[in-house]
Amino acid sequence: MLLRRICPIAVALLALLLASAQARADVGVILNDSLDTSVARITGSGHSAVYFSRICPASPIKLRLCNPGEQGSVMSNYTTLGEDEPFEWNIVPFNTYVYGVSNPADAPLFSSVKIKRALEDAYRDKVLADYCEGHTCQSSNKAEWREMVSAESERTFYILIVSTTVEQDQKLIDEYNSLPNVNHFNGMARNCADFTKRVIDTYFPHAAHRDFINDFGMTSPKAVARSFSHYAERHPQMQYRIVHFAQLPGTIKRSSECRSGTEQVYHSKKLLVPMAVFAPHELAVVTGSYVLTGRYNVEKDFEGHATVRETELGDRLKLARSDDESEIAEQLSAEETKERADVLGTQQQWKAYKESFDAIVADAVRDGRLSSRDALGHVFEKINAHGEPSIDEQGRLWIRVDENGSAARVGLSQSDVLATGSDRALAYQVLLANVSEILKSPARRRPTLAEFQKSWQLLQEAGAPAQVESASLPPVPNFRAASLKRFRFLP
Repeated sequence: MLLRRICPIAVALLALLLASAQARADVGVILNDSLDTSVARITGSGHSAVYFSRICPASPIKLRLCNPGEQGSVMSNYTTLGEDEPFEWNIVPFNTYVYGVSNPADAPLFSSVKIKRALEDAYRDKVLADYCEGHTCQSSNKAEWREMVSAESERTFYILIVSTTVEQDQKLIDEYNSLPNVNHFNGMARNCADFTKRVIDTYFPHAAHRDFINDFGMTSPKAVARSFSHYAERHPQMQYRIVHFAQLPGTIKRSSECRSGTEQVYHSKKLLVPMAVFAPHELAVVTGSYVLTGRYNVEKDFEGHATVRETELGDRLKLARSDDESEIAEQLSAEETKERADVLGTQQQWKAYKESFDAIVADAVRDGRLSSRDALGHVFEKINAHGEPSIDEQGRLWIRVDENGSAARVGLSQSDVLATGSDRALAYQVLLANVSEILKSPARRRPTLAEFQKSWQLLQEAGAPAQVESASLPPVPNFRAASLKRFRFLP
């Protein structure tokens, strides 16, 4: 009798737990690197946007709950989207925002202005047709809807993520679908960071806020990210974690780390020297404010919160240390280090890859597949100068390269670079250049270990010599499993 009573209760509890897990999704603050354009050349402020895992575009200006299999979206506003009507914000599918394509496997291995423009035009024709009929919207580089297509082509960015409920998501949908979507952008009081703050505070009141002193009264992307990070760390139930997207290798200028107001003064000689001469007292205040209250390194934050489990281990480690439980703390520290290494890799692993890659390049030069080591630095430049990208009916990227009277066609994505019809010799050079750029980049400008290992595996398949499979190198993990670990919203 007792068992009969307990079983229905257990089943009901299990169903409740499963329903609760399914009812949770994510919202995140996107912190974009700064581009060397417009006022950003002076401020270095970067850009802010909002990520959703369960909200998708009903249109570029309307929200809805995602259907099964959809992977969320990104919502953002700009000085001007450049569309036919002055909309305050647009929302795009997550994969469109990050990669410029609907399937991440079709994302380009490297970027150029030509490639990004092809992705932008495809999105415009397919999605923005009803909102982008004017000449300015269709052709102007200043139409900022373009920045919502293949963001990783032009900048590095981070997404600071916490969990939400379906009720919270529906509330946001109802609110923003009912409000007028009319642009009132103001750099001082209604900029992109203010917009992100407003959206996040709809979910979690006062979770994001400005740094009045360090940003001279304005709201900056970095202040919103920092305050949101601190809020999430104080609420362990929010399952805080950060994902990182490195700017693609290629010919587009490298983005730079975004900064707060006092941080930019502190690091920029163009601002620091004039202030030292004409406003030394104010400079002392600015410097002191930044050093004492304005520091925030999102890369370090990412390294400590690369997965939900790492965040949980970090929280437990703090408790163990505060309770002087040294043995437990040592065990938790080891687990935390391993969890971090699984995502970011260790110095030893990256060193092993660099040493093996040097051997690969030496063999490629000796075999005539590469003219010289220095030639690697010009592969993307030559392809960009002599190539014309195109997108086929399946949405896959290709580029035709015409040089010295000969032509070659190569797939630009991981799924097509070695496909039938893709020139094998040119594909090998693309993969060599891709891996070379990653390996010489600092940590914040390179992808996670699992993402890099996918490129490494393709390089092996393209004809790398036997020593790339040296026992000194870590095994290539299941890429799907690694992706799931980082992005639980992926199918």
